[in-house]
Amino acid sequence: MPLTPISKRLSGPLTPRGCTNVYGSRFASEHMPTDRLPEDEMPKEAAYRMITDDLVLDGIPMLNLASFCTTYMEEEAEKLIFESANKNVIDHEEYPRSVELEQRCLRILANLFHSPEQNGQTTAIGTACIGSSEAIMLATLAMKKRWKNQRKAAGKDASQPNIIMSTGVQVCWEKAAAYFEIEEKLVPCTETRYVIDPAQAVDLVDENTIGICAILGTTYTGQYEDVKQINDLLVQRGLDTPIHVDAASGGFVAPFVNPGLVWDFQLSNVVSINVSGHKYGLVYPGIGWALWRSADYLPQELIFNINYLGADQLNFTFNFSKPASHIIAQYYQMIRLGRRGYHAIMGNLTRTADYLAAHLQNMGFFIMSEGSGKGLPVVAFRLSTSQSLFFDEFALSHKLRERGWIVPAYTMAADCEKMSMMRVVVREDFTQSRCDSLIRDIELALNALAGDEMRRVQRYQAYVRRLRSGSYQLLMLSRFVSSHMVPEKMGVEQRCIEVTPLITPPPEEA
Repeated sequence: MPLTPISKRLSGPLTPRGCTNVYGSRFASEHMPTDRLPEDEMPKEAAYRMITDDLVLDGIPMLNLASFCTTYMEEEAEKLIFESANKNVIDHEEYPRSVELEQRCLRILANLFHSPEQNGQTTAIGTACIGSSEAIMLATLAMKKRWKNQRKAAGKDASQPNIIMSTGVQVCWEKAAAYFEIEEKLVPCTETRYVIDPAQAVDLVDENTIGICAILGTTYTGQYEDVKQINDLLVQRGLDTPIHVDAASGGFVAPFVNPGLVWDFQLSNVVSINVSGHKYGLVYPGIGWALWRSADYLPQELIFNINYLGADQLNFTFNFSKPASHIIAQYYQMIRLGRRGYHAIMGNLTRTADYLAAHLQNMGFFIMSEGSGKGLPVVAFRLSTSQSLFFDEFALSHKLRERGWIVPAYTMAADCEKMSMMRVVVREDFTQSRCDSLIRDIELALNALAGDEMRRVQRYQAYVRRLRSGSYQLLMLSRFVSSHMVPEKMGVEQRCIEVTPLITPPPEEA
């Protein structure tokens, strides 16, 4: 008899008269629905347990060093997220206090990013987004629309917009250019420079340029691009080309670790900034922020007025419905930590990143990122070409997975994509103690890979010796037979029997 009917007959539904243990029910012996809705409902205990068991196969978030996204929040923050998960912040009439918290976050960020002031109030405006990708799309669209309006007002063609960026941008910039039909004018990275070259970027500016993208913390190496140098060159040449700063990661790091770095609204040509709350803003995914220098840089045709949620309200996001929970969590982090708290956390992360980089360098790795707060708390590294190793970064990454670590191996940006590298993102929960564990596991992985490769080489050498030995015997046999020392009518097997004792194999190689 098939197993399923037996299971149903023995266990039945989860009732007081049946088995109350999830693993004693029929659900533990059936396939989980994967393609269509099941006919009957499942008890909540079974649904929860089955999904939990399925998710065990996921990686451990705290060991995922590939991601910039926050993996730890305090219990109080998690409670706020849970308690406000059913609030849709787009409904201003229903949730006015949640909307007020969004505005508070924006004003705090505007102040942090040195927004100009008018009558004692910051002029910067903005909106919460699902993440930096949405924020970047909005900023790109605003730059294009503003450029297009200016071109039309001047009676000029507005059909060929372009945007300038390095080849090391995050993929969302490529998406923005493709989605909004904007030509990409790329400044290539090199094997020694992994960020944009300011002079090359400004040289590419023409009348069709809608703006320049500068990154405060690149995805590949965590380095800060020189926004001030780009701005200064534009000013020197009398160009009013807008700059958008992609501060997805660096916006919550640089102000606390490197406050003297000038990159934000202090620069005249910086018109918009995006930052991710769910990265070093220390909030779970997904929350991002888009800010404009003033309302002048956000074209009015991108702002929509709606009243069908109970009151007049302005909206200028791609996503309409949006959870209030992560906005509230962002405000919690801002008032919970303050400048001192963010400074302490980002300082610890920077020191831990420097500590890791020093140990990796001692192991022979080449460090590609910048330390001491000059970039993100990120360690980008690659194997040194002088080590003459038989394995690469991808093999090391796979080996570390055996210990639970997710340390990505990938190729560098276009124009130097033959260069392989690895990256560790040092996040809030990556303590020095955990860093020590990673260092030990990298050393163990290197030794294991070296041992594996040595054994492979030895097996290959033995195989080659056998082949060469066999080839030598066949060569001598051929020469012996061709010299007619063995009668031609003799069978092949008999010839070999006669000849083999006369052949001496080549000496063993050292």
